[in-house]
Amino acid sequence: MKNVLTISGAALLACAFSAAAAEPAAMKNAISVHVLNLQTGIPTPGVAVELDQNQNGNWVKLATGVTDANGRISALYPAGKQAEQGEYKVVFKTGDYYAGVKQKTFFPEIPVIFTLDNSNQHYHIPLLLSPYGYSTYRGN
Repeated sequence: MKNVLTISGAALLACAFSAAAAEPAAMKNAISVHVLNLQTGIPTPGVAVELDQNQNGNWVKLATGVTDANGRISALYPAGKQAEQGEYKVVFKTGDYYAGVKQKTFFPEIPVIFTLDNSNQHYHIPLLLSPYGYSTYRGN
């Protein structure tokens, strides 16, 4: 019985170290987003999102993605590229999403402009969405 407990304890410890090691790897991408439906209280899959960077007064598209079944894009910043300080814009293509679910909306897209001032931090942009209103904030 003692051997079983020792083996189980070792397996549990190995899993804990694996989970801890995986967490920093998941956090390496500088920007993530999450869309939640305020009408239903559930995540919103299928929302196209664009990431732009202000470069010398011009918005330059860096990446695009679509929210998954949990309403998330966990890695929106271009893969393999170090985050740079500056002004960024996340554009949620809400008009396209609502057209796809055959519902009217007041906002064809929702741009969220923010400053990335620490390239070593993770920036999470949640969007609380309804057809005629929204709210956003800096999450973690």
